[in-house]
Amino acid sequence: MTRLSHFLGLAALAAVTSVQAAELPAEIKQAGTLKLTVNSTYAPMEYRDPASNELVGLDIDLANELAKRLGGLKIVWSETPFAELIPSLQTKRADFIISGISDRASRRESADFVDYLTTGPQFFVMAESEAKAATDLCGKKVGTTRSTSFPVEIEKWSKQNCEAGGKPEIQYVPGENSIDVRNQLKQGRIDAAVQGSETLPYAQTQEPGKYRIVGESFVKGYQGIMFRKDDAALREVVTEKLTAMIGDGSYKAVLDKWGLGANAVTRPMLNAAPQ
Repeated sequence: MTRLSHFLGLAALAAVTSVQAAELPAEIKQAGTLKLTVNSTYAPMEYRDPASNELVGLDIDLANELAKRLGGLKIVWSETPFAELIPSLQTKRADFIISGISDRASRRESADFVDYLTTGPQFFVMAESEAKAATDLCGKKVGTTRSTSFPVEIEKWSKQNCEAGGKPEIQYVPGENSIDVRNQLKQGRIDAAVQGSETLPYAQTQEPGKYRIVGESFVKGYQGIMFRKDDAALREVVTEKLTAMIGDGSYKAVLDKWGLGANAVTRPMLNAAPQ
């Protein structure tokens, strides 16, 4: 290869790289802010610290680090019920959603997910419960948050593991959020509950000896950062920064801080959840 051809090859590579490099949308860059909305009842992903009333959690830490890497953007946080997270994105009250929301095929009609954390629904009971195996919950009252994918997953699991074996179906009981569901369990209004596997270690540390996990997560899925379909540029630049965080260890440090190192992914994935 001649020096000229070598130089031209490098120039072409540089040109391609510059074209492919993700760019922050102009309106966000000019404003210097990110608008992010969370449901702050899902510890340890996002919640209000009881001592300081500050918004804290794994998602909060990840978002703050991403904002730094996106040119030092200031995050303007707002809070909403879980059921209003997707409408907040669609009406542009939020630039993207990072709030313990699961990537689901049914949510991809108007949005894309950059998956960043493994998750899965998990049965748990009060420590004194007689249930030893998940099938011991057949015919029992099981609560979970109504606006999540968990009611559908419980129904599927019940058909496959209870009804198919001649056992009575699980009786699903709705709750408003994970706090409400745990309160129903403590009050004896339900026999068991289902939450994402990422939340239970925190709940157990907050109320030692209170809860007992039954079985394994019965569906494997991912939590994702949710973007509008027409916001590909923002999605790509956030994916680029998240990839760098995984590469330099800062992503792992955040997960380890919240006791969720085992839920890490090796790279961000686009719309990767199977369901």
